[in-house]
Amino acid sequence: MSDMEDDFMCDDEEDYDLEYSEDSNSEPNVDLENQYYNSKALKEDDPKAALSSFQKVLELEGEKGEWGFKALKQMIKINFKLTNFPEMMNRYKQLLTYIRSAVTRNYSEKSINSILDYISTSKQMDLLQEFYETTLEALKDAKNDRLWFKTNTKLGKLYLEREEYGKLQKILRQLHQSCQTDDGEDDLKKGTQLLEIYALEIQMYTAQKNNKKLKALYEQSLHIKSAIPHPLIMGVIRECGGKMHLREGEFEKAHTDFFEAFKNYDESGSPRRTTCLKYLVLANMLMKSGINPFDSQEAKPYKNDPEILAMTNLVSAYQNNDITEFEKILKTNHSNIMDDPFIREHIEELLRNIRTQVLIKLIKPYTRIHIPFISKELNIDVCDVESLLVQCILDKYVPLTCLLRS
Repeated sequence: MSDMEDDFMCDDEEDYDLEYSEDSNSEPNVDLENQYYNSKALKEDDPKAALSSFQKVLELEGEKGEWGFKALKQMIKINFKLTNFPEMMNRYKQLLTYIRSAVTRNYSEKSINSILDYISTSKQMDLLQEFYETTLEALKDAKNDRLWFKTNTKLGKLYLEREEYGKLQKILRQLHQSCQTDDGEDDLKKGTQLLEIYALEIQMYTAQKNNKKLKALYEQSLHIKSAIPHPLIMGVIRECGGKMHLREGEFEKAHTDFFEAFKNYDESGSPRRTTCLKYLVLANMLMKSGINPFDSQEAKPYKNDPEILAMTNLVSAYQNNDITEFEKILKTNHSNIMDDPFIREHIEELLRNIRTQVLIKLIKPYTRIHIPFISKELNIDVCDVESLLVQCILDKYVPLTCLLRS
């Protein structure tokens, strides 16, 4: 069972005392309570029978109250597991009618958050969109700013994943407005929320490769000092900063950002840490550093991680200028390395770097050398050798006089 599912199941018990608080004038309804727990006992072995039994809770309660709210939560969860999405949506809409008066504000907020987190594991993008939009519609009258912000952020992340940037920009405008002062300036008292918005917007600009806007927002996000951000948020910001710097050829800055992103992801337990470690290795090679990135205390435990091992071996071949081994690793681990669009974007540059180093070493003992010989040694076409040689001459790595076409 996942932690998310466990949280969703256990929130009933955590709020059990709500029913009988001293501030409440209501007496425990034993029939409702028994019906609820009898229904709950059925859900693992006979979920359909549990649904019918939870329906009886709704019929017994008369006036809307907490037992009905809890029953609906369980019905949503069961229908999700049964992939009965239309019925799940109907029950969710029914549950949202309880949030204005039947249950406390804190309890309803916590419950809705847990439901949205739970269903977010679904790959049904249209379903998720309907859930978020339905929630936002219900919140118009509820005046729950915190839940409104969280739900809009979830919807924004969905639009980002679907590459619906027009819709995402509309969400971002609304989120920005909620974190501004009357003068239209960013309200620094809402620093944590501002960083969440920046992280979402930064991801959009990264995906669009809009480095100009990305750079301005990235710098702005690093200057917010009033927030205590979740490490996951800072991981996102730093990762996008690293990508921006790498695309601009600022390899050392990229290396710093990827390392900070890796540490933040590691602290938050995010699986993005391994991806960011790959990017750190990429930046390390592009900056032509002789330092092994896995020598750091934070990265060392991941050196032999199956997902990282290919990149570890790639570093070794790269630092040894072993082009044969480098290309062999790329071929053997093609999906592990090349399936990542960002890494794929920079592999050609790595190959050019290592070929340049091998070329310089190859021609050093000679005063004249035949281009076909170089072509054979580097395992590339003659035209590619010529292009590489021209660049080496322009960079003054090799003298023009050493070349002779056969």
